[in-house]
Amino acid sequence: MSVIETMANALEPVGKSSPIDADDFAELVRSFNDVTARLESTHSSLRDEVATLKTELNETHRRLRRSRQLAALGEMAAGIAHEIRNPLGAIALNLEALTEDLVDRPGELELCGRVSRSVTRLDAIVGDVLSFARDTQVRAASVRPSEVVIAAVAHAEDLVDAHGIDVDLSLDEELEIMADASLLEQSLLNLVRNACEAMAMVDGPRRLMVSLCCRELRDPERGNVPHVVFEIRDTGPGIPEEIRERMFNPFFTTRAEGTGLGLAIVHRIVDAHGGRLDVSAGDPGTIMCLSLPRDPRTEISDGDVEEDGRSLEGAVRRRVRDNSGRGAA
Repeated sequence: MSVIETMANALEPVGKSSPIDADDFAELVRSFNDVTARLESTHSSLRDEVATLKTELNETHRRLRRSRQLAALGEMAAGIAHEIRNPLGAIALNLEALTEDLVDRPGELELCGRVSRSVTRLDAIVGDVLSFARDTQVRAASVRPSEVVIAAVAHAEDLVDAHGIDVDLSLDEELEIMADASLLEQSLLNLVRNACEAMAMVDGPRRLMVSLCCRELRDPERGNVPHVVFEIRDTGPGIPEEIRERMFNPFFTTRAEGTGLGLAIVHRIVDAHGGRLDVSAGDPGTIMCLSLPRDPRTEISDGDVEEDGRSLEGAVRRRVRDNSGRGAA
């Protein structure tokens, strides 16, 4: 007997139906309990889904703010760097002429040498700023990311040898992706060198683990889509949570030397490819994940792509506009 029939019979006047027996009543109670349990389960599932969507929305907004900040700071940094480089070139030129006139005066020559070294250091800083701000061209082509990983690790061989680091590679060599191989290698090399320099500060085993695989990640616009994931693990001291929140900010660094632009440049390159860059705590050390969609966004692979490639700045701005519904400020 169905629940509806049982309830209907129970509600009929006594004179028209026999009283409900114990078995029917027990069946009715069980049916109500089953419905209640299903409703509670559905409610719990919906609540969890809302919480997940809220978390993803907050993360998307955070990434969007970071992309906007990097685009705006890039424009500002370019103007400042050019204004500094012009007088800096004049100082270097006059200093060279002055040095030639002081060859017989070692004391003054030493002072000129100090000034020259400072000028060289300033010029290197300006170069880093321009590298961050430059309207780099993204030239996407079909590449094997495993080959890019091997090239990046090879270029960090000096740090690997100097600090006695063991390197473990776990690469899916069959993967292919549309990306700018040069920019991708630059990004991976920066992450690998950061990992090596971090491990130089600890005693004990030093291992650099680089893996490459295909994994489905959730995209706010397209749902779950396949991504090529580069994972760089180290056994260094790790990164405190408060620093992880700031480490992608331009000019932020915990080192005695450096401009703090390396990770900001990496972030802009990943943004231009429609990917994501995440950092998490390892056990021990740090895990950096660089993820690029296997089916790239149209600004990388399709459409009216100019012969000289797509602008990194333009790609970042297009992505900000697409995600926000309006142009970047």
